[in-house]
Amino acid sequence: MAQTLMKLTLSTWAYPMTHTTPPISYIQPQSEYIDVGPAIHFNNPLPPNGTGTFRARITDIRDVLYADNEDENYASAVFIPNYFGSEYVFDSSDITIVYHLPPGVQPDEPKWHTADHPGFPDEPATGFDSDGRITYTWRNENASASSEYLFGASFPKVYVPAGSILEPDIFQRFGIEAAVFLPFLFCLCFALFIGAIIWLSIAADKRRRMQYLPPKIAIEGNGIKRGLTAPEAGILLEQPMDKILTMILFSAIKKGATQVANSDPLDLAVTSPAPKDLRDYETEFLSAFKEGEKGARRRALQEMMVNLVKGVATKMKGFSKRETVEYYKKITDDAWKQVESAGTPKVMSKLYDENLEWTMLDPNYDDRTQEVFTGRPVYTPRWWPMYVGSSGRSVISAPSRSTGGGRASLPTLPGADFAASVVRGTQNFAGGVVGNLADFTGGVTKVTNPPPPPSPSRSGGFSGGGSSCACACAGCACACAGGGR
Repeated sequence: MAQTLMKLTLSTWAYPMTHTTPPISYIQPQSEYIDVGPAIHFNNPLPPNGTGTFRARITDIRDVLYADNEDENYASAVFIPNYFGSEYVFDSSDITIVYHLPPGVQPDEPKWHTADHPGFPDEPATGFDSDGRITYTWRNENASASSEYLFGASFPKVYVPAGSILEPDIFQRFGIEAAVFLPFLFCLCFALFIGAIIWLSIAADKRRRMQYLPPKIAIEGNGIKRGLTAPEAGILLEQPMDKILTMILFSAIKKGATQVANSDPLDLAVTSPAPKDLRDYETEFLSAFKEGEKGARRRALQEMMVNLVKGVATKMKGFSKRETVEYYKKITDDAWKQVESAGTPKVMSKLYDENLEWTMLDPNYDDRTQEVFTGRPVYTPRWWPMYVGSSGRSVISAPSRSTGGGRASLPTLPGADFAASVVRGTQNFAGGVVGNLADFTGGVTKVTNPPPPPSPSRSGGFSGGGSSCACACAGCACACAGGGR
């Protein structure tokens, strides 16, 4: 039975090592088996059933003390005695571990770490060495030479230099093996990187599909293009298409060309014969609603929007887009100011009726409509019954009243109900007619602002040999193969 005696002094580690018996052939600072300490090679190995004593004093030991995880005022030291592969040793071994604590530590100050190993006592034997230093001793006469045993002790930091105590890194704080976690972290970062690229590509594609104006409209000319209608100005401002379609709906209703037959899903009853003052896009809009099948109606509305975009692009030739955009933004702002500054509900209702399509160009149209009309009565415009349809007549809270002249005045309803009904028009278009707004607009964009064709060097794969890369996350090893030069 081999006997192991070891004396460890808690100071620091340095070479050279001193030895007595048996003679050693050489010392390796590191070896393929031990990467955290020296490997000592003997000239004369012990014969079977032989015994021997080897003593070594190792000084200048570094990087072994850490802050105690239970008391920040204490330092902690953990030690694992040498052990061997089970294919090299058999039978039991008498193992003794002795901790010599730093000079000056008082008996009531240090703490041992429980040695939860079969055959070793949970609590060490305590004592003093010849220098008066406190010792902790663990011994097991029938220990395994191929098992890993861990022993530890803690003591106040004040007894060792401050620089000798290591702060745990992020992995040690959470008890993570860096060698295992780092490859996982690399694969996670790689996956997040690929995911971010995919997400950005999807977002960029969605954003590009919403940009339906042709690039040539951005070529700067001189002066402002006046005379655009509100829907045409909405195209120039690249407002959402469901809002532009709602503006066209209001315009057609106000001209008496149609009325809402059903609000959800939206369906129109087109007037015949049509009024003579309809614009081309209004005529195409009403023709689309004559389509009974939902898909056919949607395609007809997309075709109408394509024609409207192209018409605006033609009208903008030779004019400054920047100046024209600012001009129509000011018209929108002025329209709201007129409504908001009205002295009476009747005047406010009249101005809102006249400026309805222009107020809708405000990006905050929904919220602004609710804020302006909530808490006050609204005189409904004469075309209002044609907009709310049969499902909306019940929102009118009061019948027509007779004025002193014997004529009926316009009915009123609460401003909040009026605002909600107007705002729902855009929502009905999005849900019941347009469907997915990005897809609807994309069908227009691919005609009015198609993506540029791929360059020859990218078509059909990579040129110049190309490269390929594969990553296997079983161990997360990535290998990349490049093409020829």
